[in-house]
Amino acid sequence: MTDTAMTDGPLPDDAKSAPADRAENGPFDESEANAVRPYVDLGAIKLVPRPELQLRLEVEESTKRVIAVGIDYQGSTLQVQAFAAPRSSGLWHEVRRQIVDQIRTQGGEITERDGVFGPEVVAQIPVQTDGQASTRIARFIGVDGPRWFLRGVIAGQGAVDATAAEAIDDVFRSIVVVRGSTPMPPRDLIPLQVPAGAQAAAGASAGPTPPASS
Repeated sequence: MTDTAMTDGPLPDDAKSAPADRAENGPFDESEANAVRPYVDLGAIKLVPRPELQLRLEVEESTKRVIAVGIDYQGSTLQVQAFAAPRSSGLWHEVRRQIVDQIRTQGGEITERDGVFGPEVVAQIPVQTDGQASTRIARFIGVDGPRWFLRGVIAGQGAVDATAAEAIDDVFRSIVVVRGSTPMPPRDLIPLQVPAGAQAAAGASAGPTPPASS
């Protein structure tokens, strides 16, 4: 089932996709962030600490590198990754189509719609739990910033309940992306780091999250 509710029609693959107020209300570039606010520094991503928010740093077993930040907040989970992107073009339209194709290949159902961050995908993903077939619902969101692309996968209450969605969307809004000045090919994962005294652990993703590159 596909419900296309995006009002502006198809856009080129390399068009940028972001809220009109992104620079003022996030997700932020490091140059736009409030310097006096406290942040949890995860390298590519900075987060404002808040009550009830728990972090997991997800590690790729083969390379032992941190590849995603997992966030638990008020009954929702949010997995985020930041990628290098071209200065004048975006990645979300192309990546979104890749996600849709992968979910359909797995036998899932998708709805494409306009969300608070722009076009998003709501997916019903088939999963096996203790040998029993079931369905997991996840929201895939993305924002193109200056020389970076931030992708999120939301599961739990934030994928099915409007009030919970507002709360976890606010967490995504508050993220600061640190692109850095090091040259990077577009679609490369911007390096994440483990904060001092913390421990990273392998974690299950909220749904299929293909890399930004094809």
